[in-house]
Amino acid sequence: MTQTSGSDFSPDFTERQHADLGPQRLAYSAQTNGAAPNIPGVVFCGGFRSDMGGTKALALADWAAKRKQGFVRFDYFGHGSSTGEFTDGTISHWRGDIPHILDTLTHGPQILVGSSFGGWLSTLAALDRPDRVAGLVLIAPAIDMTERLMWDRFSDRARAKLESEGLIYDPSEYDPEGYPITQNLILDGREHLVLGDTIDISVPVRILHGQQDTAVPWQLSLEFAESLATDDVELHFLKGGDHRLSEPHQIAALIGLIEDLLERPA
Repeated sequence: MTQTSGSDFSPDFTERQHADLGPQRLAYSAQTNGAAPNIPGVVFCGGFRSDMGGTKALALADWAAKRKQGFVRFDYFGHGSSTGEFTDGTISHWRGDIPHILDTLTHGPQILVGSSFGGWLSTLAALDRPDRVAGLVLIAPAIDMTERLMWDRFSDRARAKLESEGLIYDPSEYDPEGYPITQNLILDGREHLVLGDTIDISVPVRILHGQQDTAVPWQLSLEFAESLATDDVELHFLKGGDHRLSEPHQIAALIGLIEDLLERPA
């Protein structure tokens, strides 16, 4: 889920107040709508431990610049160039980042493009700001990740260590040191689970998922799609695709889904 930064630029910052952590600065890069200001903006919401310099984020920034399309990419609390310690973060903290970006940096309806962990957060943002989200385009959405993709697959030994020490490092092919996972993250995550009941989202949802994904099983996208209240849901499976979906033809497929939503009649 981690992407290494390929960008070399100075981000802008917006301050967000946390009740328990005080003021924090979220790093972002934004472009306003140019040729067609009536078209929704696009907000890219990256993955767990990733940043806005990842392959997909940069490809979308380039696409948006050529199109003169409103576009924002940003780093969550404790990610990339934003302030805060990653291990202080919980879903409660990160859940508020996208609404903050919507409230302070955008105007009008936005299409949220959520990658992996960002797919879960984008879904939560659509529930929290239904009047500001025009659609969701999700890439291997890691819905209910802390429970389904962490706790449920942890060994008894890992669970015991997490409960006794409060921190474990979860091995990942995307991070040689493993992801630092706190007990607080797991416990707090249970307050934000969406599967198991109807998810009250009425906007169009498009899902792109590789069937060779070893980080987020594609079957999770099927379960998620069935849970959505809206019938305007499309699942696009790439048989040979892995979790990253960062190859040129895969990014082209992603952009195609975004453009289809942007070009829908208002």
